[in-house]
Amino acid sequence: MLAVLSPAKSLDLEPTDRALDFTQPALLDETLALMRTTRKLKPADLARLMSISDKLAELNYDRFQAFETPFTAANAKPAALMFAGDTYAGLKAPELDDDALRWAQDHLGILSGLYGLIRPLDLIQPYRLEMGTRLATRRGANLYSFWGDRITKRINAMTEAHADRTLVNLASNEYFKAVRPEHLAGGVVTAVFKEIKDGQPRMIGLTAKRARGMMARWIVAGRVDRREGLKDFAVDDYAFQPALSSDTDWVYTRAWRTAAGFV
Repeated sequence: MLAVLSPAKSLDLEPTDRALDFTQPALLDETLALMRTTRKLKPADLARLMSISDKLAELNYDRFQAFETPFTAANAKPAALMFAGDTYAGLKAPELDDDALRWAQDHLGILSGLYGLIRPLDLIQPYRLEMGTRLATRRGANLYSFWGDRITKRINAMTEAHADRTLVNLASNEYFKAVRPEHLAGGVVTAVFKEIKDGQPRMIGLTAKRARGMMARWIVAGRVDRREGLKDFAVDDYAFQPALSSDTDWVYTRAWRTAAGFV
């Protein structure tokens, strides 16, 4: 079983002192091909393409120009320890022990506009390139065209040795659109997190993002490797709701909390 997350715009760029065997992204050759396009863009192009401020455009222009391989612990950082933001506040990767992070290498992936699909200990350099960006390349008008079936093939390669090849979707719609479920070797389960208010289940973006990270952490910490095991997820008062679920969308709910009660 493999779970996939979205990346984050917020990054933690402080060096890590974790003594682990860091790895290289499997689709790095594709990343290098993409970089040949992004490096040609001026800050004004990036601001327009990404709908970001001039300041952020300058920052990301500088990052694209500074991009260099090979990735080392001196010029890059493992993905799970670099990404910050709501989902990664739930994942709390820096608090996972070394054995858990090693296990996560084969059971957790992060979808990425620049790197395709990366593992927790894959070294990456800071960037901003959302999967929905309409960046034209020789392969088409956007990043979905650029990645084509490459991410899906990589997922199949990662699950080849798994007894249960289910893909657990903990990503946003924008990122999961880069996966082609019909070509996966296993089925897909999408975890949906809702809050019950006035008797009705509601999706709240902030808490749903954090819950995705919490489920990813729970999977890794508990070495959950079968889809049926996902029904036991009961972190932070969430509970599986079979009556609200389908074969592919598994719904978890908890009682509504006021803003002060959000974790």
